Amino acid sequence: VRKLAKEIIKDNPAEYLKQPAEEYYEELLLQALVIANLKIELEKKKEYIINFVPKINCWAVCDSFCAGLKDADKNQQFFCKSYECANEISKYFKSNKEYEIRFAIVMLLDHYVKEEYIDKIFEVIDNIKSEEYYVEMGIAWLVAEMYIKFPKQTMKYLKNCNLNKFTYNKALQKARESYRVSKEEKEILNKMKKK
Repeated sequence: VRKLAKEIIKDNPAEYLKQPAEEYYEELLLQALVIANLKIELEKKKEYIINFVPKINCWAVCDSFCAGLKDADKNQQFFCKSYECANEISKYFKSNKEYEIRFAIVMLLDHYVKEEYIDKIFEVIDNIKSEEYYVEMGIAWLVAEMYIKFPKQTMKYLKNCNLNKFTYNKALQKARESYRVSKEEKEILNKMKKK
């Protein structure tokens, strides 16, 4: 699928994106990869992103799309305005659709786990009220990654967070599963599990 996406991008991506097939998983994944890897002006690409996000119907398409949107690394303010995740991805945190919320969470995970965004990320995820499985798992994964990179700040957050029990425990589990977390830290995290 990645090879085909590269061929489309080299050939005529605009023509392909006029009416892409999207009945099957592979077709949707192909569309995600083409859009994510387009080398065009961000304002134009924004239209494709906005039109595609509501089509996301599984975690694999969502996560591949987010990982491919490298534009966010080079143009942080386009997606997250001045240390507030309040631009192109913020509206999806308020969505009632599972994969739209996951899109916003995984965008943070892939492109914004940085010191200047720590407090805003914790604030954003603490205010997500969805109990959809792939939203909760996305948050858990994000919190685990935050812990790996910023253990002190994340530990402080975990002691006072509003995460539901499932998400909280999954975040601890994912952090404990990381080879980047010491044995001593894993023992501490294990004791923090909510019964």
